[in-house]
Amino acid sequence: MLGLMQSGKSTIIAAVSGKKIPQAGSVQIEEAIVPVPDERIEWLNDLYKPKKKVYATIDCLDLPGVSFADEHTRAGARRLINKIRTVDMLVFVLKAFGQGGVEAARKDLVELKTELLLADLEMVETRIERLEKQKNKPSKDQAKDKAEYELQLKLRKTLEAEKSIKDAIETEAELELIKPLGFLTLKPISIVVNLGEEQAGEKFDRSPLSELIGESTPIVSLCAELEYELSRLDDASRAEFMADIGITAPAAKKFVQSCYSALGLISFLTVGKDEVRAWPIAAGTTALEAAGKIHSDIRRGFIRAETMSYEDLKELGNEKAVKAAGKTRLEGKSYIVRDGDIINFRFNV
Repeated sequence: MLGLMQSGKSTIIAAVSGKKIPQAGSVQIEEAIVPVPDERIEWLNDLYKPKKKVYATIDCLDLPGVSFADEHTRAGARRLINKIRTVDMLVFVLKAFGQGGVEAARKDLVELKTELLLADLEMVETRIERLEKQKNKPSKDQAKDKAEYELQLKLRKTLEAEKSIKDAIETEAELELIKPLGFLTLKPISIVVNLGEEQAGEKFDRSPLSELIGESTPIVSLCAELEYELSRLDDASRAEFMADIGITAPAAKKFVQSCYSALGLISFLTVGKDEVRAWPIAAGTTALEAAGKIHSDIRRGFIRAETMSYEDLKELGNEKAVKAAGKTRLEGKSYIVRDGDIINFRFNV
């Protein structure tokens, strides 16, 4: 998660992870394993009454608040930003509380996007300088170096026009050339707008931000302080508190779900008396690959995947009824797993 100083990032992380808010002035990158809210796990837990329930999770990194007020703070911020080039996506936390409102959030977004463009431009310049020296040296990678050099020139032109690298990539081959470099403007993003308490529950106008990031980028608006308070309450007190302030569900949950979606992830489910569990996989994953997610032995000895949908199970009430209705399926290795599939893998090793 990336945001300017006092944006509320750490409070949001604490609200969704259960961790304590780091001390003010911390310069460490904090890590939190955050469960992905899933009402299916709750329902299956009531049905099977297992020994434990396990949600899918995402690994969140909370960067210290950054500032670009002068060359010194900008240099420090750039060092931090360069440490997160290996992450799968970026979450911008924008301030909209106080007098600034949505225009303050828009200003934060412009500043963050600009700095990411500059960070990527700096890396492109470094790559161009390196490739100019080595692209004409005979080697097994010479053709690749020449191709990357031409691509980096195109990326530089794109960034100098204040466009992201994803706007320049035209083919899968180009993407594969630069993927290991971790360009920041190539990553999917999600936006969290931190509102004031008086704005909680109000409909947020995303149009001033959409013109900068497009209509498809997820935007979640919430009040970090209220979400943190909600996360510390028991279920009954939480429901009463939400009713009092006019919100129907903790927005922090929507934030986690939007990140999960932006990463292109889905969940398949396993059920039984020992455990009910959601397993995160990329959309398009085969049954064989999903089996390996559980254990390498299951993948190695894969026979078939006995599958039913969560929707069918919930509608019909139990596994026996699902089978009687002919709603169970036997799938092979190449079956593409769907979100909400309940799978029992048969294997032999």
